[in-house]
Amino acid sequence: MDTLQKAASYDVGGVRYPQPFKIRRLGHFGFNIPDLQSGIDFYSRLLGFRITDTRDLSKVPGREELARRLEDPRIVFMSHNSDHHAFLLAHKSLGAIFGDDAVSKDITVNQITWQVGSMEEVFAAADYFRDRQIEIRRVGRDMPGSNWHTYIRDPDGHTVELYYGMEQIGWDGRSKPQTMYYRAFRERPELPQMSEAQEVRQAVAKGIDINAGNTIDDQSGEEYAVAGVRLPRPFKIVNIGPMSLFVTDVEVSQAFYTRTMGFVRTEVVMYKGHRCVYLRNGSEHHSLSLLPKALRGELGLTPTTSVASMGLQVGSYRQLCDAVGFLKKKGARFTESVPPELYPGIDYAAHLLDPAGHALLLYYYMERVGWDGQPRPVAERRRIGKRWPESLEPMSDTYAEPPFMGPLG
Repeated sequence: MDTLQKAASYDVGGVRYPQPFKIRRLGHFGFNIPDLQSGIDFYSRLLGFRITDTRDLSKVPGREELARRLEDPRIVFMSHNSDHHAFLLAHKSLGAIFGDDAVSKDITVNQITWQVGSMEEVFAAADYFRDRQIEIRRVGRDMPGSNWHTYIRDPDGHTVELYYGMEQIGWDGRSKPQTMYYRAFRERPELPQMSEAQEVRQAVAKGIDINAGNTIDDQSGEEYAVAGVRLPRPFKIVNIGPMSLFVTDVEVSQAFYTRTMGFVRTEVVMYKGHRCVYLRNGSEHHSLSLLPKALRGELGLTPTTSVASMGLQVGSYRQLCDAVGFLKKKGARFTESVPPELYPGIDYAAHLLDPAGHALLLYYYMERVGWDGQPRPVAERRRIGKRWPESLEPMSDTYAEPPFMGPLG
């Protein structure tokens, strides 16, 4: 197990860290796919992600020429919670143009985005990366979503974003209107910036209709009772992650994510001679896993993506069982090629494939790591059988993570 480096030289909110930022959680991610409409249908109709905004680049001033080079000019923003977006979908031609696949043609994730605790951390990170000769892809603030950010690449070319301040969508389901996008930044802003509350007051003073944003419109029926709430599906996604990647060199990637990004190594799994590394940035067993690309072919997973899996957590074991049954009935493709040894800290889980072949890890529980930084010994983990029982005895940390904030639907 790794611990924080001793040479902690940066003040992060009054606490000394080896980096001038501290990652708190996986905030959002995105896929570049060959058929955008099938992806929208899969993630919204089947999995229940809500479409919060659609950005048509052909209608964005200055982006018209770029849009003409795309097979589909839309970027679709989706969420499972109050964040403006937890997930993005774009056509794979956008990834090629923006260079998401610049290092390796199997990079289909358009961003892996980690949330830090303050705006100061976002832009201190930009200086920190420059000092280490790490290329800054973008810095500033994007719309829609309103989050302040710094973008870089990891050793395999995956786009990695640090961000703060994601726009929140409340009970009325409205996102920020495009007339408020004048607060976007394409370069590092001066600090401090005005508060979000002051932005709203300023927009009202300008005569902007702050209620003119996109409205979430889900006309699905509510035929399932889920923990006392009527929903369109017998489950609710309550969390995203962990992200699992196939990488060229596990040691190099581990060094980047631990020494540069501040992740902590929780566990190493040797599987059929392959070294697989599991990293965390909070109390979860892992928020990122690194697997060697040589393992991808042995598992029979899609060779055209470096994504080994993306985790989607549902609210309970019962919801997990119901989700598997529901998705199979709807014709979703599942795979049993990923063994439990490769998702340590998670017990009952299932892998389904999206239309582009990305593996999605459905689960309900992840082991928590306590104050001493030690994961549960392997011998003390739950043994998983082929047949899933009707109910389970709790582990010491079952349902120990923070609850889902807000109503399920």
